[in-house]
Parts: sequence; C-alpha cells; structure tokens
Amino acid sequence: MRRIWLLFAQTVTVLLALWFIVATLKPEWLAGGPRPGAPQVSSSVVPLQESTAGPALQSSYREAARRSMPAVVNIYTSKTARQVPNPFMDDPFFRRFFGDRLPEQEKQVSLGSGVIVSPDGFVLTNNHVVEAADEIEVALSDGRKAAAKLVGTDPETDLAVIKVNLKDLPAITLGNLDQTRVGDVVLAIGNPFGVGQTVTMGIVSALGRSHLGINTFENFIQTDAAINPGNSGGALIDTNGNLLGINTAIYSRSGGSLGIGFAIPVTTVKTVMESIIKTGRVVRGWIGVEPQDITPELAESFGLGNRSGTIVAGVLKGGPADRAGMRPGDILTAIDGKQIRNTTEMLNSIAQLTPGNRAKLTVLRRNEQTTLDVTVGTRPRKKPETE
Repeated sequence: MRRIWLLFAQTVTVLLALWFIVATLKPEWLAGGPRPGAPQVSSSVVPLQESTAGPALQSSYREAARRSMPAVVNIYTSKTARQVPNPFMDDPFFRRFFGDRLPEQEKQVSLGSGVIVSPDGFVLTNNHVVEAADEIEVALSDGRKAAAKLVGTDPETDLAVIKVNLKDLPAITLGNLDQTRVGDVVLAIGNPFGVGQTVTMGIVSALGRSHLGINTFENFIQTDAAINPGNSGGALIDTNGNLLGINTAIYSRSGGSLGIGFAIPVTTVKTVMESIIKTGRVVRGWIGVEPQDITPELAESFGLGNRSGTIVAGVLKGGPADRAGMRPGDILTAIDGKQIRNTTEMLNSIAQLTPGNRAKLTVLRRNEQTTLDVTVGTRPRKKPETE
C-alpha cells in the first residue's frame, strides 16, 4: 500500500510540474488555443462582427500613385533678364578700373509641374508656369529630359499646353468629375520647392469654387491635399489614378500649404486642352457687357423679388450687346432659355456660345421682361475690362 501511495504522489508531482511549465510558456494551450500540429489561424483576420459594417477603408493608394506618377513631369523654365546699368560706369574714374563692360544678362530660373496627356508628347501645365519663358525643359520621372515648345496658352483659365519630342511617353487617364463628391480621397502629385516628385493625400473639400479672383473663369476643386510652390501644373488624381484636375493655386499667408488648395477641374481642362491643340488658342463667345452680381442692397434698390440673374452695369459701345439694344441697368436672367443665377454662370454661358451665331438674351427692364437677339462676337485675347 505504501508503494502505491508513493507512486501516486510522484505522478501528481510530475503532472503539476508539467502544468506549471505549460502555464508559463504556452498559456494559450490551456485556453483552447492552437495546439501543436493544429492549423494556425492568422491574427489579422477581421472578426465577423466588424466585417458586417462594410469594407474597411483603403489603407494604401500606392497603385493609384504607381499608375499616375510617370505621367507627371517637372518643368524648368528660364528667361533672360537684363541687369540694370550701373550709373557709376559713366564716371571716367570707375571706367579706368572696370573698362567699358556692358551690363551682363542673367537667367532667371523657375520650376513647376506638368501632366502628360498624350503619348504624342502634349503636356498640360499652368500658364503662369511657362509665361514669358525663353526656354522650357521637361524632366520625366524615368530620368529623361527634353526641351519643350509652347503650343498655346489660355491666361483666363491659367492653362497652357507644351510639347516634347520623346517616344514611349506615359499619358495619364482623364477622370470623371461627375462621380466626384465632397469627402472623396484625392492625391496631389508635383515637385514642391524643387525637392523632387512628391505625392500628398487629402480629400475633396469643395466643388465649384468661384469668386476667388484667381482666374476669369473659375470652377475650382478645393482640396486639403498639401500643395506648395512647385506643385503648380501638377496632377490631382482620384484613388484609381485618374486625373481630376490641374493644381493651380493655394490660399496662404506664409507661402506654404495651409490646407486650402485649388485645382482646375478636368472638365475645363479637357475643353481648353483640345482647343489649344487644335487651333493654338481658346475661342470664346463675347457680347461686350460689364456684369455685376445682384446683392441684397441692389435687389431692394431695383425692387426685385427674385435675386437670380446679373445686372448689366455697363455696355461696350459698338459691341454685340450694344448693337442688340441692351442698356446699362438691364438684368440678364436667361441665355437661350437657360436661367442665369449669377455672374459666374453668365460668364461661362456666354463663353460657350459660338462666335457668329445668334443668341436670345432674356432681360428685365423696369420689371418688364424682354428678349434681345444678339450676334455673338469673339472674346478678345487680351483680358478686357468688360465682358
């Protein structure tokens, strides 16, 4: 009996020792966890109760960046600036030491970004990036560089098209702005401060921004994706790598990004780009009036119950509107039957009219509605004081 009890005590001691070792080194075995030889379950699997809430937020946009980055280029421009003559050079004493040297010329170099929109070598950028440039050089992400020639510009939307003679160029895909909503994730690609190609992320903060005083024709995408000097002319893309807009301006008091950037939407970009490539310029309709938005004060002064429309503050003498009988003080409410709510809509609607065609303008004059037939003119290339 004593021998049996001693054997039992030794067995219990060994089992307790084994239990202590397992509890210390492999506690999950005691909790019903994975056993040696059993199939292992990844700890990254989302629990069922979480997955029923919908798909998880995309954690990486590297595929979108990979698709679009090769189509975004760095643009370097230079122009020759003549130095101001030194007045001391007229002094014979100074001329003894320095001779009759003429003022030297120096090159002013600036940088920006651009987007390849065609395998044929057409590159889209901002007008302010290439205006007044004597030389334009494009640098691709694959290391290639080439001189570019200016195809055409449109200062009123701040867009320009340049062309390079290179083969196998990666062209970006144009996106669909109609499917874009406030809150969508976007990426900005460019060359900020000349540090090299950079991608930043943000969201669409607003659509259809206007009345900013940046361009004549405004319909901006606002974003908080970081845009800094050097990003001008770069791409604003969606999470599929498609072009949504051309980065053009920021709101900043310091010169750096404060989370308010603006891009020209792809709808405007496409129209302007096609016109420049085809004719070298953008042809817009023009009637020769100076418009003004209807403020609450003006609405009360004119006795208007409806503030929709735009006031004709001035009429260019001899212009299309003047020949049609339009007068200062008329309130333009519709163009070819399409209602006009404000000055921005008026400018855009008139610009889309074909020069030489006739358009019906609906105006209020002393609270009486009348229709004027106007032969649309061509908007002058130089920004005029009147529309």
